Amino acid sequence: MAVDSVWVMLAAVLVIFMQAGFALLEAGSTRMKNAGHVAGKTILTFGLAAVAFWAIGFGFAFGNGNSFFGTTGFFVDGSAKQAAAAFSSLSFSDAPISIKFLFQLAFAGVSLAIAWGGFAERGKLAVYFVFGVLFTVVIYPIVAHWVWGGGWLAQLGMQDFAGSTVVHLQGATAALVATLLLKPRLGKFNKDGKPNLIPGHNQVYTVLGVIILWIGWFGFNPGSTLAAVNDGFFGYIALTTNMAAAAGGVAALLVSWAYFGKADIPSMLNGVLAALVAITASCAFVDVWASIVIGAVAGIVTFYTAQWFEKMGLDDPIYAFSVHGIAGIWGTLSTGFFATPELAKSVGVGQAGLFYGGGLHQLGVQALGVFGAFLFVLVLSFIILGIMKLTMGLRVTEEEEIIGLDLSEHGNYGYPEQLKKPEIGGHTATVSS
Repeated sequence: MAVDSVWVMLAAVLVIFMQAGFALLEAGSTRMKNAGHVAGKTILTFGLAAVAFWAIGFGFAFGNGNSFFGTTGFFVDGSAKQAAAAFSSLSFSDAPISIKFLFQLAFAGVSLAIAWGGFAERGKLAVYFVFGVLFTVVIYPIVAHWVWGGGWLAQLGMQDFAGSTVVHLQGATAALVATLLLKPRLGKFNKDGKPNLIPGHNQVYTVLGVIILWIGWFGFNPGSTLAAVNDGFFGYIALTTNMAAAAGGVAALLVSWAYFGKADIPSMLNGVLAALVAITASCAFVDVWASIVIGAVAGIVTFYTAQWFEKMGLDDPIYAFSVHGIAGIWGTLSTGFFATPELAKSVGVGQAGLFYGGGLHQLGVQALGVFGAFLFVLVLSFIILGIMKLTMGLRVTEEEEIIGLDLSEHGNYGYPEQLKKPEIGGHTATVSS
């Protein structure tokens, strides 16, 4: 029990540290005038998620209940008594419920961080408070219960080991709804609909963010065993995870080179992330060679869908839906093709995929899970954000957007030394913070 507990706690820390990766990735991918806001809201929203998930979300997700949501285990007290009475879906692990809660909270926080990609550079700060709490309480935990909490998709044998659908598709779908309701950033599209490039201000930040996320994924996927004392299976999951990420990055860089005539670094970074998203569902169910195929396909498909969405008028600054949504769908479906009989039996979830003699059954279950989760999050996000748009508004004013959210929402720039006063007497003075 002690070794299992230490392993799950370490994995939880790695996944929580992914918030640092999101802060660097998103801040680097947006403009300097919004950098402090984009990075700072990461702390705010994880804090909100922690309180909301502790009070209600964890019970809805993993508490004993019905096929759609849990009805026990609210206000987690960390006791063995509450764990035994309320959380039978997590009883396969010997780690204490307090550590299991921290681990699952980290997942909820990642899903919420993905959702914020659709709000970038134009969403009001107040929206993060309201939607952050509601997403953590009434959206994310319901689908988590369906798949991981003994719900109807778990009963059908849906294979989503660490959350291609539960974590990534949910966050990406909410981001898509936000992107549609907020509409494009000022200057993103010309009158003829042709998109303009709005480059991020610091590509080094984005690279560092992706490296941190890649490392964090070794808690995300291998940590989902919720145990270390076994045959070392978490090491195999780490292997498939890493190989998929490597293949995705290389494949995306190559297709960007062919498409643009230059090797595009942001495309490579998105390829790595898309591959990690895709292998998240299948990491425990597929052979190593299949993980490389899954990762490469994710990197390529994400690149082309990102270009297509932009041409269709969608302004997704972080490419959240392409990276986490499209790749999440592909990754979830991939076990329906590549799941081996041995690994499916070892994990104890679902059946072999189509390429291993399993027929279309597992692929059908995976497709049903993707469709059900996507539709649920899409509808509920439209309802919640639609009401918020009518009542409190989602978007800052044009003047505030032009000034930048650092100054308009927080009263200071993330890079105060870069703010210059108008020239006076032939000299330009730097404004202090």
